[in-house]
Amino acid sequence: MFRKILIANRGEIACRVIRTAQKLGIATVAVYSEADADAMHVDMADEAIAIGPAQVSQSYLSAERIIAACKETGAEAVHPGYGFLSENADFCANLEKQGIVFIGPEPEAIRAMGDKIASKKIAAEAGVSTVPGFMDLIENADHAVKIATQIGFPVMIKASAGGGGKGLRIAWDEAEAREGFERARSEAAASFGDDRIFIEKFIEEPRHIEIQVLADSYGHCIHLGERECSIQRRNQKIVEEAPSPFLDEERREAMGAQAVTLARAVNYQSAGTVEFIVDKNKKFYFLEMNTRLQVEHPVTELVTGIDLVEQMIRVAAGERLRIGQDDVKLHGWAIESRLYAEDPTRNFLPSTGRLTRYRPPREGRSGNAEIRNDTGVAEGSEISMFYDPMIAKLCTWAPDRLGAIEAMSGALDRVVIDGIAHNIPFLSALMRHPRWREGRLSTSFIAEEYPNGFSIPKPDDEGRPIFCAVALAVELLHRDRLDRLSGRLAPHSGGIRRDWVVKLDEDHMPLSLVEGVVSVPIELDLTMAGGDRLTLCSSWRPGEPVWEGTIGSRDVAVQVRPALNGMRLSWQGMSSIARVMPPRIAELDRLMPVKKAPDTSNMLICPMPGVVVSVAVTKGQEVRAGEVLAVVEAMKMENVLRAERDCTITAVNVAPGDSLAVDAVIMEFA
Repeated sequence: MFRKILIANRGEIACRVIRTAQKLGIATVAVYSEADADAMHVDMADEAIAIGPAQVSQSYLSAERIIAACKETGAEAVHPGYGFLSENADFCANLEKQGIVFIGPEPEAIRAMGDKIASKKIAAEAGVSTVPGFMDLIENADHAVKIATQIGFPVMIKASAGGGGKGLRIAWDEAEAREGFERARSEAAASFGDDRIFIEKFIEEPRHIEIQVLADSYGHCIHLGERECSIQRRNQKIVEEAPSPFLDEERREAMGAQAVTLARAVNYQSAGTVEFIVDKNKKFYFLEMNTRLQVEHPVTELVTGIDLVEQMIRVAAGERLRIGQDDVKLHGWAIESRLYAEDPTRNFLPSTGRLTRYRPPREGRSGNAEIRNDTGVAEGSEISMFYDPMIAKLCTWAPDRLGAIEAMSGALDRVVIDGIAHNIPFLSALMRHPRWREGRLSTSFIAEEYPNGFSIPKPDDEGRPIFCAVALAVELLHRDRLDRLSGRLAPHSGGIRRDWVVKLDEDHMPLSLVEGVVSVPIELDLTMAGGDRLTLCSSWRPGEPVWEGTIGSRDVAVQVRPALNGMRLSWQGMSSIARVMPPRIAELDRLMPVKKAPDTSNMLICPMPGVVVSVAVTKGQEVRAGEVLAVVEAMKMENVLRAERDCTITAVNVAPGDSLAVDAVIMEFA
């Protein structure tokens, strides 16, 4: 077994590898850029080596600096995590030349599976089901249109070296094929230094289901079941689960057998993932093989009890697999939610800044469920524009799928994140979505269910009593706290007012306090409008960001943040400004005029921090709805901004190369 390994990565995956290495008694070396000098993975490791500036090309993607760090520290092996150099065959080969072990597959397997064109040919030769398509190189946009027409629309235009949704477009007609080819090639060249493009048939109503494989260097290869990764936005996964609610045992075994066949065809060793597209008739097609640890590996670990990082290290150290196919049993259900620094109300665009508060839920067993949180940040950490905006991977396990969903819903309610925008409101709303709960999924789920984008919902019939009860409990404790301050001119008389009105945004909700004790813990017996009665109990104290307690028979966790003359409450994806007032004040409040937000409908607003790649229009130009106005690059993704309606451009305020802040006015129109 190795004495010391270096982790050629950052963030949560570096922390994840360090934890398993510590469990095995292996010393660890972290590498870090200037932007990550104070990062969590640096503190966790036994040693840490600076490898360059924040730009990944000069730090985490620099094979020379990684190898130099190995030599300086005496690291015997390198675990690459995912992303960066994890699927770089030349890096793997260079490590071997230096006598350093790569904790992953051999360079030949990485090369074979890293080229999407070559990998599909290998898969077809091995008898693995593949999607119809044109696997040779596409010369230009005209060639792309011709091939797409021959295959039949819709088609997927994909970068051969692509990944993470970069260099990928779906085309439904010739115009989209032409534009998609240009955009995909441009993104591929910028992200991977390889602009080769291929085209294949787009499977409608597809589900993204992948098989985890594990192999050693002695010819033993097994699969660990599947993961469903169909909840995606911009071709990047948001929520994953294991097993899939769509597969039966027969289909699972068939897909697992093909995954193992493909792994053996390239003499694979280590952990890897074979990804499939599955249509509505459960017919599956090979998509690609990821020759590394997947982001979503925790859900497989939770349902199998197998530590994949440990297995990777043992295989790389020359050990045989101690697990046979018959030893792999799937127990219960696991779900992973990726917590991203992004704004779901702005089409999931990235957000940057400092985590002024970050408090994940307590990990471990909770009733019949288990909570796991893989993270690489702490309170005070900065979410930088240089790297992936992931904050954490929140996972739950339960004996069945609905149990895991309920556990995830409760865990999301308890995550405290302040200082940046984040996608927890969307994830929480998803856990309540009927189609998600029924398991009726496809990779177009978000586009179909949120065609006009996501907006944070207001409290529904189930939520309004919860919001009103919590708002009153919080307000009474605040008032009680003020009454206990010395020097008050008019202290409380001792009696508690019976009738109240809670204003939720613009709705006024009357409720009555039947009886109660205003202290910590607080206990209230309430009557809602309509006569419904609720009992509330909580040990919440003013200032705590999460109100936890019981309302009726259910455990509730509600986010509480101060707002002007009230509080913002968030629960299960719903959010509302709540203000508590006596009935007479509520009567007067109903007479107050409503202040409206400024009109920005005649402006193109930059939805995220980024750099202008191109401007497609000029002042005075008339444009039609759907036409391209500008392209802005952020996180190495080119975001095409289109006209939402027919209009005339009255001003263009930016030029290619300009750096823009969020909400910058790019152009104006009439």
